Amino acid sequence: MLNLIKHLKPFALTIIFIIILLFIQALCDLSLPGYMSDIVNVGIQQGGIKDAVPEVMRLRELNKITLYLNEEDKERVKTYYNLLTKSSLSADKYKAYVKKYPGLETESLVELKDIDNKQRDELNAIFGRAILLVTEINRLGLDSNQLAQTSPLVIEEFKNRAGQKLALMEESMINQAAMNYLRQEYKTVGFDVDKLQTNYIFVTGLWMLLVTLLSVAATITVSFLAARMAAGLSKKLRGHVFRKVVSFSHTEFDKFSTASLITRSTNDIQQIQILMVMLLRIVFYAPILGIGGVLKVLNSGFSMAWIIGVALAVILIVVITMFSVVMPKFKLVQKFVDRLNLITREILTGTMVIRAFNNQNYEEQKFNTANTDLTRTNLFVNRVMAFMMPIMMLIMNGIALLIVWVGAHQVDQGVIQVGHIMAFIQYAMMIIMAFLMISMVSIMLPRAAVSAERVAQVLETDIAIKDAQDLELFLPECRGRVEFQNVSFRYPDAQADVLSGINFVARPGQTTAIVGGTGSGKTTIINLLLRFYDVTGGRILVDGADVRNVPQHELRQKIGYVPQKALLFAGSIKSNLQYGV
Repeated sequence: MLNLIKHLKPFALTIIFIIILLFIQALCDLSLPGYMSDIVNVGIQQGGIKDAVPEVMRLRELNKITLYLNEEDKERVKTYYNLLTKSSLSADKYKAYVKKYPGLETESLVELKDIDNKQRDELNAIFGRAILLVTEINRLGLDSNQLAQTSPLVIEEFKNRAGQKLALMEESMINQAAMNYLRQEYKTVGFDVDKLQTNYIFVTGLWMLLVTLLSVAATITVSFLAARMAAGLSKKLRGHVFRKVVSFSHTEFDKFSTASLITRSTNDIQQIQILMVMLLRIVFYAPILGIGGVLKVLNSGFSMAWIIGVALAVILIVVITMFSVVMPKFKLVQKFVDRLNLITREILTGTMVIRAFNNQNYEEQKFNTANTDLTRTNLFVNRVMAFMMPIMMLIMNGIALLIVWVGAHQVDQGVIQVGHIMAFIQYAMMIIMAFLMISMVSIMLPRAAVSAERVAQVLETDIAIKDAQDLELFLPECRGRVEFQNVSFRYPDAQADVLSGINFVARPGQTTAIVGGTGSGKTTIINLLLRFYDVTGGRILVDGADVRNVPQHELRQKIGYVPQKALLFAGSIKSNLQYGV
């Protein structure tokens, strides 16, 4: 498989661009659960209020809240708010603020200044617990003003008692619990809280739509480029294989059967093309999605990350088991395809001979045996793969059920919010799907790897008949002279010479006939003359030059050859007659 990587060099820029698009697609897909979580947690449960930092509130309510803060936090809070009173504003500004906050007509307000995210996080940590303390005081029916006039020890004791309850709650749950107070405060000030909620859901949903469209565009582009690149690689490989096969001598054709070369040029390259599409669309994308999902889960601080580990362990066991069962069968599939092509080619080519000897039943039985072997192996592979999807779906649904069961208990304990569970389920499904996609490709990989190895064998085969480095020239004075000098020849892997001590001269203008029985070596002599094989001893001279030291093209251009077996190429009669011209 690695031997074919060098053929990807012309497509390097396309592959880099595809990987960039896959990162964009993964980032978009990984951001969608976060948006959905925000819609559920903030948009629905918190009424569109993002955090516990009030944008505007009554001055006396701010004083209540700061009552339970230390001096440092009190000063920090005061520096982040502007006081809004009729006396502190000009007439025009006062009218504008009254229109924006109708509650300003009855009492003084404070408005949050423009702050950055870091400052907002600091205020959020301060306000969340303080607002819950005020809410607890109101629930108990206590008067904050009277409480403020009591001993600081009483206030400190109350803060400690309430703090023990708050210590058991997560920061996000504290902020969410403070939302009821803020919604009521915003209503008192004159805010349209329903519009605030609607706007938040609409804007977040719009961002989700834009991110989804970007992901779709990246997916379509990746699919187009991957298909185009895989088709280009297939075309390139078919061209290389064809040019290599055309240069083969009889030695190489004896090593690779014609049926096998046809299979390698078509079916095997098709398998490589399918694999390349899968690699670019799935294998590169799945790790990005899986690793990104794991990082999202770890960064979010979910206490259910162990569920992902359980799911991956189960999937890994299933994939390894199926991989070990299926991989040997894929190697057999390609051998059975070769065998079926070989038998089919022999039957179609020798139809007249088969009929003459009345062997139709024998050949049909031979074909059925090869066909049955291929069918049985393919059925076995497909049956094993058919089990994979139900098993994976069972694992995915089981994991989703486990997340809901564990998450429901954590929601009941105030540890996690509903939106976080929904986001965690989506992240878990993404991670599992990433490994599922890799496992699906891993089952296809053995067959494609076998195909790639078979194609590489053709491309890397060392050709036995090569042009010499130091070429000779034909001698004009010896034009038309053919001479065999003590020629001997032995076929590859044979134990004895077919020809031995052959000496003769065929002079121009004379007819030289070689007569002998079947198998005596007449065809072998012609094959040696055309340099379809190289002699194992002696030498052959054409026009005074050794055939091994002259270009093959020029050698065969000098010789007119009528093969023993007639062969008609596809086309017209004229094109066949002019084939050697």
